[in-house]
Amino acid sequence: MTTLTTRTTHALHASRTLRTPGGLSVRYRPRAVLAVTACVLTALALAVVTLGSGDYPLGPDEVIRALTGGGDPAADFIVNELRLPRVATALLTGGALALSGAVLQALVRNPLGSPDILGLTQGAATGALLAVTAGAGSLALAGGAVVGGVGAGALIWALAHRGGVAGPRLVLVGIGVAAVLTGVNGYLLTRVKLMEAARALLWLTGSLDGRGWDDALPLLVLLAVLLPVVLLACGPGLRMLEMGDDTALGLGVPVARIRLTLLAAAVLLASVAAAAAGPVSFVALTAPQLARRLTRSPGPNLLASVAMGAALLVAADLAAQHAFGERQLPVGVVTGVLGGGYLVWLLATQRRAGRL
Repeated sequence: MTTLTTRTTHALHASRTLRTPGGLSVRYRPRAVLAVTACVLTALALAVVTLGSGDYPLGPDEVIRALTGGGDPAADFIVNELRLPRVATALLTGGALALSGAVLQALVRNPLGSPDILGLTQGAATGALLAVTAGAGSLALAGGAVVGGVGAGALIWALAHRGGVAGPRLVLVGIGVAAVLTGVNGYLLTRVKLMEAARALLWLTGSLDGRGWDDALPLLVLLAVLLPVVLLACGPGLRMLEMGDDTALGLGVPVARIRLTLLAAAVLLASVAAAAAGPVSFVALTAPQLARRLTRSPGPNLLASVAMGAALLVAADLAAQHAFGERQLPVGVVTGVLGGGYLVWLLATQRRAGRL
């Protein structure tokens, strides 16, 4: 029995090669494929449950019929017009944040590398608060979040770039920039009117309330463009970078170009995700780590992280809407509590391992 279990485990972890008729070959790990499939199915199942939950409950069969165009007019309106934009925004935001976190953690070779820790989220919040201070509307707030996140990423790059961007230096500079921007954000909150401050605080917590297709579509376009770039164009180079710059250079990887491209992609993903749903905390930190533990595969596990992030945020939104009685919470409250606990556990394990 033990021998059979050992052989099964070895077969799941071993790499296999899939050859196409055109002569191309793709290496994959069966366990990683199973993990990605399980995360995708979990995210879709949670999405169906969320679409059927609310003041007008619907069964999974009714939701699926409405999604495929076979439902009655009332169910079709509730599912496709009222609830689907929010669920789609949750799926896309979770995937974008997780991909950003996976890229950053691989680049800095540190599990603490995420938009929350490195100051990108705080930069997006600064841009949004500046827009609120100027009395701008929702569209300008989203644009301010994107500009603020990109600006914070550019500032971190400029400060950490001297002599090459090393992982520890990038983390330390990012933490410093995040601390400064947190203070700036607190100051900006004192400069706005009471109603605007309440609106800004709800956005800063991270919320999916009232999200529509105009929030989801920019994320969908960005993921459609950047996911192939990150996975196909830069993915092999990123795996080499995890072994160190010298090793990657020796293997012919254009380290500077790959790192700059990936950093730009991570900054854009985090900034546009913040524009769509606010600075939802800890999804970018936890999803890549959970995906790595699920796949038990080396490397950044980018696709598994995207699927895990989508499932996590939909689950958090479902809990925020229905786990606390009649009072609905912003989704950022749930991710903050769970992610904060995970961060404490991660720091404790890192310290026991002698890495802190």
